[in-house]
Amino acid sequence: MQITKTDIPGVLIIDPDLYGDDRGYFFESFNEREFREKSGFKVHFVQDNESKSCYGVVRGLHFQRPPYAQSKLVRVVQGEVLDVAVDIRPNSPTFGKHVAVLLTAESHRQFFLPKGMAHGFSVLSETAVFQYKCDSFYNPASEGAIAWNDPQLDIDWRLPASDVILSEKDSRNLPLSQVITPKNNTESL
Repeated sequence: MQITKTDIPGVLIIDPDLYGDDRGYFFESFNEREFREKSGFKVHFVQDNESKSCYGVVRGLHFQRPPYAQSKLVRVVQGEVLDVAVDIRPNSPTFGKHVAVLLTAESHRQFFLPKGMAHGFSVLSETAVFQYKCDSFYNPASEGAIAWNDPQLDIDWRLPASDVILSEKDSRNLPLSQVITPKNNTESL
């Protein structure tokens, strides 16, 4: 696997080694030992999730508060999405910054988000099947979210606003400044 660091410490783009021939292809989607050696992160995944969405769906920006914060390894197995990580670690020099990466079934590219990131994605293809591994179990009581269209974050979701489809729950998410404030916050992530 090839690992590329991003502008946010700990957020990584992963391109697996793909082996193909006239029969098809094979790749190792995750190897804990190799990931630890190449990334410096020790992570043990305990939950796998999958969602299917149609064009225009924006999911997020979601996160889990400590002690249930989650690191995630995400990928697309059908279609194309723009995947986004927002740094919400209050004492981070990149607090409020985001990294966006295009994930497609054809590229097999993956995106690793360490604890302390809000996560979301937009579906750019007719449909998309999205899979992600988490290193902590989902806990509804610790769930948090930030508005997908927060002007402070200035995320280009690569969709016209008129095409965006949100869940009722995500349509009520507040801006980052009303959810978490840097350095002087009372909520630690």
